[in-house]
Amino acid sequence: MTEPIHIAVTGAAGRISYALLFHIANGGMFGPDQPVSLSLLEVPAMMPLVEATMMELDDCNFPLLRSVRASTEAAECFAGANWILLIGSAAFHPGMTRTEALLANGPIFQAQGRAINEAAKSARILVVANPCNTNCLIASASAIDVPPDHWFAMTRLDANRGRAMLAHKANVPVDQVTRVTAWGNHGPSVFIDYHNAFIGDRPAHEVINDSEWAHQTFEPDMAHRGQRLREIRGSSPAASATQAILGTIRSITRPTPYEQWFNAAVLSDGSYGVPKRLVFGFPLRTEDGQTWSVIQKHFLDTHAENRIAQNVAELEHEAVVVAEFMPGHKP
Repeated sequence: MTEPIHIAVTGAAGRISYALLFHIANGGMFGPDQPVSLSLLEVPAMMPLVEATMMELDDCNFPLLRSVRASTEAAECFAGANWILLIGSAAFHPGMTRTEALLANGPIFQAQGRAINEAAKSARILVVANPCNTNCLIASASAIDVPPDHWFAMTRLDANRGRAMLAHKANVPVDQVTRVTAWGNHGPSVFIDYHNAFIGDRPAHEVINDSEWAHQTFEPDMAHRGQRLREIRGSSPAASATQAILGTIRSITRPTPYEQWFNAAVLSDGSYGVPKRLVFGFPLRTEDGQTWSVIQKHFLDTHAENRIAQNVAELEHEAVVVAEFMPGHKP
């Protein structure tokens, strides 16, 4: 019998986790033949909602779901995990600045990094909670025994949004849009690179030969799409974030198709001049579902180089803001 993959999920009572857990239990993350076990982390006040979710998971009779447990202690939750999904974060308040969010999340991700280092040194970790790049940086700096290439922050949602908008503009199904890259920091500054994308078997910039649209409409819309959704719904999007989580894990754990790549932010190895150890969104590929590499030799025009430099500067600033939570860390 195939051994289950153990997945730990933080913020288990939240909207994203509620949307995600049933997909994992039904084979949506690791496939229809792979059993899974879930370990759910929440603060004590939210445990009744976690218990209700566990009841629903039982009632769904998922044949792949081997076990579910819940905890209020991070190290206990993470023990034995193969994958850890850091979804929970400090509560977001309307009008909260990015700096305030960083400082509110700093102690949470420092503590979770230490718990991972104590209980799950071999786990791979995807940070979803925003600001996810720098939350990932904090946690990784606090987990010195975890291999650097086990850390990922989620930029897949940015790339998915870019694919959708390019598909609408070109009037094609979204599966015709490939090789879209989300460079840098998940947030308003992220650079969605359509120059290296393809629509069908042609470069996107040949199909959509409109640089003014790319700079004046596409990039601003991508920068503000998350904010617009929050304003309309009154909360962060859960369904699209769930799809991005599932897609990220599937891409990391399965060989990348020929001449394709996937999106995630990782601890930089210096590629494209991004300072080492900064958590930065790159185009990635994996040959074996275990190791990954940054796609090299992307064509970057002056505009792209400037946008990437903007993201580097922003992430370096964020690292300074949260330096108190990373003693001894040297980017």
